[in-house]
Amino acid sequence: MLVTRTPSELPRPAHGLCLALGMFDGVHLGHQHVLRHALAHAATVAGASVALTFDPHPLAVVRPDRAPRLLQTLPQRLRALQALGLDAVLVISFTPEVAALEGREFIEGLLRGVGRIRSLSVGDGFLFGRHRSGTVDLLRELGTIHGFQVHAAPSVALDGDTVSSSRIRQHLRDGRLEEAGELLGRPYSVSGVVIAGDQLGRRLGFPTANLDIRGLELPPHGVYAVRARRLATSTDYPAVLNIGTRPTVSGSGGETRFEIHFLDFDAALYGEELEVTPIQRLRDERRFPDPESLRHQITADIATAREVLED
Repeated sequence: MLVTRTPSELPRPAHGLCLALGMFDGVHLGHQHVLRHALAHAATVAGASVALTFDPHPLAVVRPDRAPRLLQTLPQRLRALQALGLDAVLVISFTPEVAALEGREFIEGLLRGVGRIRSLSVGDGFLFGRHRSGTVDLLRELGTIHGFQVHAAPSVALDGDTVSSSRIRQHLRDGRLEEAGELLGRPYSVSGVVIAGDQLGRRLGFPTANLDIRGLELPPHGVYAVRARRLATSTDYPAVLNIGTRPTVSGSGGETRFEIHFLDFDAALYGEELEVTPIQRLRDERRFPDPESLRHQITADIATAREVLED
């Protein structure tokens, strides 16, 4: 799958592009419905299937105070899009200049950049452009002028409620990881790059890989049995994850850490991307009276995680 931030680098088949537009944070069941229409139409007309997504989230530029924490990093989002079988993804760098474009200006600029568009697929409530001036009705008007079809996919519901990124975020905050996975259409996972820590885990006898999770929505603080994948080698490992502020050693005001202790593996992974899938929550994060008590609890956590992950 081609990934580009330059519209002119997209394929230009004679029968045009079948584009799906959206932020696609999470690439959940609702997003997949939109994307699969672009895939199906591309197969029907011998066009190229392309997802158009944004980085960063538009609200991070337009209303930073209202910008949500994301379900995925951009590389993780791109892998989820690739798994659907798309030909290409166009990542639009969302800048103040892009934010200033009216909906009509945005689409007409896109047409100039990518060449022939055969169809546009969006969610039925999709809004874009300055002052949310881009609507499905506008897309249909422009489609009549420029010769492309517009497909507005209805919302997907599960258990009587609409599937949405905001609903998944709430499930994560509430610790309902299984329900979040149902809406995603796959097990929930967290992806991030390994960054340098303070070596405290190693001094305790339990070295950890610390992920950069800035800007991501996370499950509640606590200890989890997980499977951790090294993307560089496509290898999975059993591991224990701690999400929290480490109150025993940092007090109650520390920043949230995302620390993975591999059960049967130890190597320097700085700069590598890991994808971590929680399997079971083992306990809450809590303060221990001293490091030795913490060490005993971590030993017990590892034993419990082994039992969980061997089932």
